[in-house]
Amino acid sequence: MTAPSGDAGPDIAGAVAALLRDVPDFPKLGIMFKDIAPLLADGAAFGHAIGALADHARACGPVDLVAGVEARGFLVAGALSRELGCGLVAVRKAGKLPPPTVRRSYDLEYGSAELEVPMGVLDGTRVFLVDDVLATGGTLRAAADLLAQAGATVTGLGVLLELGFLDGSALLHSVAPVHALLRS
Repeated sequence: MTAPSGDAGPDIAGAVAALLRDVPDFPKLGIMFKDIAPLLADGAAFGHAIGALADHARACGPVDLVAGVEARGFLVAGALSRELGCGLVAVRKAGKLPPPTVRRSYDLEYGSAELEVPMGVLDGTRVFLVDDVLATGGTLRAAADLLAQAGATVTGLGVLLELGFLDGSALLHSVAPVHALLRS
């Protein structure tokens, strides 16, 4: 068995790997859902994960806001924005934010969806974008495109887990390299 690997080193990758739970056939038949609840429940491990993402965010340059993708990305973004001492912006499912917003449709591994961000708060900001899991890349790409459309510059991308066999990072190369704490 090979040791877990990720961009923050084997210790962080191992801690994240040890605290993920696989849920087969959720939300649809054939999907293996990666549950981060055990990682979130372990204060020390979650703190180390956020610290590793913060180190990478700082290496990407100044950050004004952390953007988190609904819904589990909000949890990562909230903790990370606190660690970085900066603001937070939520990338929401369509229809959840008051106008004015910008919206984008995208495909994911089991369907399609729409995301939106608020207008008027992102002009000229430097944003570090996070989510919990990178699968096909559609969600993070739509979020990055929306942030740019709303006036922000995406400085970097961070995830707890990248499902490498789906090659989602290929869709994001033109945005920024993806920093994944665990790659599987």
